[in-house]
Amino acid sequence: MAIERHVRIYEAPGGTYESMEVYDPAAGEQPGVLLFPNFLGTKEWDFDKAERIAALGFKVLVVDFYGQGKRGTDMESGSGLLQELTADRALMRDKLIAHHAELFKLPGVRPGRVAAVGFCLGGKCVLDLARSGADIAGVVNHGVYDAPPFANAAMVAKLLVCHGWNDPLCPPEATAALATELTEAGVDWQLIAYGHTGHAFTAESVPLTADASFGFQPDTNRRSWQAMVDFFAESF
Repeated sequence: MAIERHVRIYEAPGGTYESMEVYDPAAGEQPGVLLFPNFLGTKEWDFDKAERIAALGFKVLVVDFYGQGKRGTDMESGSGLLQELTADRALMRDKLIAHHAELFKLPGVRPGRVAAVGFCLGGKCVLDLARSGADIAGVVNHGVYDAPPFANAAMVAKLLVCHGWNDPLCPPEATAALATELTEAGVDWQLIAYGHTGHAFTAESVPLTADASFGFQPDTNRRSWQAMVDFFAESF
């Protein structure tokens, strides 16, 4: 197995985007997975994660949701880009739908339904993609749940939410609101809440805070990865 990376530049609502294709070109036809990064945008961490997913038997597109040349380098710059993207949730939805369509253009992506996984802001992206009614087999969310200010389309994706119980960006009321939203929508959903875990629990370079509200939690990282692997096996 020789997994390769290939830059993919394309036009979509809002301008030009520079995403990354990650796959084994010798593997033949495989299901596709969209990977949406955290609020900093695409980076080496996401490409490494995509390689691990590709090794499971997928063609992965690491999505540039900000646009070519737009990347966060710290909390301030990343937060500014995040606010720009999420200020218009309808336009954001249209961008997500375009990225979903782009995945099917990768060499060897099996026709039909695909999956999506997102971290931090990327978690909001994959939820909004599911809310758009896009044809997705499964969606894996790691944090950020707030619904857009308009009605959802009929959702067809199965959803796995990996939730850090101490995450201040996703307090209990937000978690309960998401559960209510998904239940009322009649979708197949599951939520795994991890104790002593906060936001960014998959980010190896971020130390866990004393109150466990932010930072890497190795046990949760390992457990949530396995939950995702099992979920993908069921979804496909």
